[in-house]
Amino acid sequence: MADPYSILGVPRGASEKDIKSAYRKLAKELHPDRNADNPKATERFSEVTRAYDLLSDKDKRARFDRGEIDIDGNPAGFGFGGGGAGGGFGGGMGRDQRGFRADGFEGMGEGIDLGDIFDGLFGGRGGMGGGGTRRGPAPKGANVQYKLGVPLSDAAMLATQRITLSDGKTIDLKLPAGVEDGTQMRLAGKGEPGPGGNGDAIVVIHLQPHAYFRREGDNLRLDLPISLDEAVHGAKVKVPTPEGAVMLTVAPGSSSGKTLRLGGKGFTRKDGSRGDQLVTLEVQLPEGDADLIQRLDGWRDPRNLRARLGV
Repeated sequence: MADPYSILGVPRGASEKDIKSAYRKLAKELHPDRNADNPKATERFSEVTRAYDLLSDKDKRARFDRGEIDIDGNPAGFGFGGGGAGGGFGGGMGRDQRGFRADGFEGMGEGIDLGDIFDGLFGGRGGMGGGGTRRGPAPKGANVQYKLGVPLSDAAMLATQRITLSDGKTIDLKLPAGVEDGTQMRLAGKGEPGPGGNGDAIVVIHLQPHAYFRREGDNLRLDLPISLDEAVHGAKVKVPTPEGAVMLTVAPGSSSGKTLRLGGKGFTRKDGSRGDQLVTLEVQLPEGDADLIQRLDGWRDPRNLRARLGV
């Protein structure tokens, strides 16, 4: 009798995880798509799949371990017409000897329905006729999960990402509208091979921190340094966005903390619209600038800027 454990190269006490791992490794090596010129590999692939079908089914595996069925799920120890081992059927349908008799099974009572006996042997899924046991659809191969790091700016404008699969093939992946950290994308048929077809590839998106952009809902935030003269007199300054730099007008007398809005430069929502880019001004003074110190000598701001704080 073919031994499924030996075929997969695992011990009889192997765990489900070990059996699955052994099958995946062998199936990948022997898959017909990779061995078009090697018929022996195709035969071996079929044998490996047959062994896995049995051992991955807890009930079938237990019945095999007890010697009740063979690797194909057929009852073990019953030979039709040849006097099989282990108390099998006798050599003729009408012979009065141990085994099958014309009126039933000896020692098991009279008039027993053979259909009931075979229903039990085949787990209620088959009988003597009709081609043996009926099996369910062949299982697909395992799904494979990938992690894809995406720059925050790329995610905002749904820039196409390139991913390399385990078989060495590359795919250009279009990010979905409304993408977030942890979003999962399914690539049908890009997983492990199996007797019922390939499994799927599951791509998990991880948004990478950016050097100066921050996400806030559907908006992008940016702290923009400006000089004192730009804040006092106003200016047009360059501002980075996911698509590239744009010009932003800073009004005269702008203070640190003032936020300006660039419409449609944020994240793409599920409905296709985009959030905004929020630019917060940061007035930065030069340290130890003698000229600036001299120019401000004797000047004081008459406002009480901290009055609203109660001080």
